[in-house]
Amino acid sequence: MGVGDRRTKGSQLDIQKTARLFGWLFIATFVTSIGAKILFVNGLGGSFSELRFIPGAVSETSVYLGAILEFGLIAANIATAVVLYPIVKRLSEKLALGYVTARIVESAFILVGLMSVISMVSVSDALSGATGAEATALAVQGSSLAATYDWAFLFGPGLVVGFGNGLMLGYLMYRSGLVPRRMAMLGLIGGPMLIASFVLILFGVYENGSGPAFLMALPEIVWEGSLGIYLAWKGFKTTRIISLDTRAPAVEPSMATV
Repeated sequence: MGVGDRRTKGSQLDIQKTARLFGWLFIATFVTSIGAKILFVNGLGGSFSELRFIPGAVSETSVYLGAILEFGLIAANIATAVVLYPIVKRLSEKLALGYVTARIVESAFILVGLMSVISMVSVSDALSGATGAEATALAVQGSSLAATYDWAFLFGPGLVVGFGNGLMLGYLMYRSGLVPRRMAMLGLIGGPMLIASFVLILFGVYENGSGPAFLMALPEIVWEGSLGIYLAWKGFKTTRIISLDTRAPAVEPSMATV
């Protein structure tokens, strides 16, 4: 085996490690997001589709544990884009950068929701010694923070994900062939459906968390879940890695060699 062959094989192994890391990070986004949501609902009240602030029923421990998981979600979200960028930029640097940007914007919305939830604990503490008009004002503030969390969740995982994980990532995986193209088609279908669902929820056609909302989000959920499991288990398709290697830009000569 020549030096070039060993380098090619080493490059493929590195890319496969990245693929599996990407897959596990994607799985981590599922685990942390679902876990955080369960803890927030248990600690504050409401349901998966609508968080509520119930004075006197706030569990600080549950909320703080959920906050830790939610921060883990933010870290995993950004990490998925960062580890994938060096690979997919060979196909389209602009689109790869767009995916990184989409993940950051999504995480920013999640962070807004996280700060709202933490603030609800502070409002609950202040309510313990409040009476009359002050107690009423604090209860309204708590409900407003719960609404902020719901809106942040709707705009982040409910809208930006349709563009980022759906359209951009789906297109990158479809064009590159790093995963089965039929699987990548789920992203290209699920992304627009999620965006359309956001618009329908925004204008009150149906509520977030309803049956139609779940059905509209299902292709995106299946796409993200199958992508994470596939890559964590099998990695990228080897033949497509070789194809991407041939697209890597050549090193431009320096002035000293001209």
